[in-house]
Amino acid sequence: MLYVIAYDIGTTGMKTCLFQLGDRIRLLANAYREYDLYVLPEGGVEQDARQWWRSMTETTRELMAGTEVKPEEIAGISFCSQMQGLVLVDRELNPVRRPMSYMDQRAVREMKETGARGLTVAGLNVRILLHSLLRTKAAPTSVKDPIWKYKWVEKNEPENFRKVYKWLDVKEFFIAKCTGRCVMTKDSAYSTFLYDTREGKEGFSDSLCRLFGVKKEHLPEVISCMDVAGTLTKAAADRLGLREGTKVYGGGGDATLIGVGAGCTKVGQTHIYSGTSGWVETVLDRQIVDIDAMIAGIVGAQKGRYNYFAEMETAGKCFEWVRDHLALDEIDIYLQKKDVAKSRESVYESLYDYLSEVIAEVPAGSGGVIFTPWLHGNRCPFEDPKAAGIFFNISLDTGKRHLLRAVLEGICYHLNWMLECQDKRVKTSRVIRFVGGGALSGVTCQILADITGRTIETVENTKDAGAAGAAILIGIEQGLIADFDEVEKYIQVKDIYIPIEENRKIYERYYEVFKKLYKSNRGNFAALNRQSAK
Repeated sequence: MLYVIAYDIGTTGMKTCLFQLGDRIRLLANAYREYDLYVLPEGGVEQDARQWWRSMTETTRELMAGTEVKPEEIAGISFCSQMQGLVLVDRELNPVRRPMSYMDQRAVREMKETGARGLTVAGLNVRILLHSLLRTKAAPTSVKDPIWKYKWVEKNEPENFRKVYKWLDVKEFFIAKCTGRCVMTKDSAYSTFLYDTREGKEGFSDSLCRLFGVKKEHLPEVISCMDVAGTLTKAAADRLGLREGTKVYGGGGDATLIGVGAGCTKVGQTHIYSGTSGWVETVLDRQIVDIDAMIAGIVGAQKGRYNYFAEMETAGKCFEWVRDHLALDEIDIYLQKKDVAKSRESVYESLYDYLSEVIAEVPAGSGGVIFTPWLHGNRCPFEDPKAAGIFFNISLDTGKRHLLRAVLEGICYHLNWMLECQDKRVKTSRVIRFVGGGALSGVTCQILADITGRTIETVENTKDAGAAGAAILIGIEQGLIADFDEVEKYIQVKDIYIPIEENRKIYERYYEVFKKLYKSNRGNFAALNRQSAK
């Protein structure tokens, strides 16, 4: 039996979880702090590393104060984190500027100047594209990819750029704060699109660094997700209230570890995640890429296995919008649930109580209303930072409940679109694990089953699947869990949802219209949202 602490570093907050690893994964306690997400003009999205670190220290101390587990009993700490952030630090390991979120899309000009000259495919110069595909089986075809953020800082903030010692991702910043060591786990290194995955040549590529104009000395040492990155320094241990010398593991990104925490680690298993963002992911034993649909087989925690990953930019984020603009103005509904207005952490439980009671009464199809969940652009199956949300086909009969249900359905339509794109290249599973805040709602789970035509399973502690994945890495490294193929045995299924055929027939017709809405409005998005691409 082991006690471990796993940090789930999300877009808007951090949850610190204490797990007991034995015959199953048991969540003993958790603590949560939110932090700011700064949405700036022209597509900028940043966070404050000082808030990150304060959240980690406060939640760790709160967690340990509320349990009988002693600091010396903690076998290790690990991380599950948002990915593709850009944290540039100086030699004292302090950020030279506020970290840029994975959502940041300011670098349109930098991408065009470096990567989109001449003949292009998927927005990238053909020569650069082919060179990248040969070495990484992927390419930085999105303006939100961290290479372009790096180039944006180089061009627009030369004074900050001159201070850069290392380029880190989000969890790597925490590892540096805890151990004094700059590293990147393989999944984070891969997400830079500078990491050569060819057998015998693994590592940051000299030729790709030259091609994109990246200083290789800025790139840190690469370790595996299960490696011990170092141990807690005295200064970090004192701040956290833990024991000096406690092992600090590399951990992984959310796209790497949420599937592990869902119990989807075997080849062919598919899981769907709906949190701030959303994705569909299938485990493969080979690397493939679909440039047209923006799907790639990304490096994960397992050697020789890859995660075929399709992402939408805003899923649960749409529910924050729903909370603020379609629900909270109904004072009588939330009179007894004031916490939902104050805490992002409580939004799912409180809002989904309402959804389950009220939206379930609205028939499938929301009276013909369709919502497009592109509130901050989109990545897959089309890359467009100017794409936006639509409520389509509103009539005099449309009420607020129709709009609320349409938001749920729109998210599920898009998830199904990505699943459909995956099916063109790989075989996805007929039974799909659904995790994240979205999976707390039985209404959402049934809608997802009806739209996809798949059996949907949920797990216990669904919002903590990423943290559970980070804890599982420690369990495997320390020999408590035999290997990744055994992980499924440790994860308990909570509920199962079977498609309702009557609803499925309705959704099939609306889904076909949903897919046409982007093509029909692409020019309109470009005309109205040019400012964000300057």
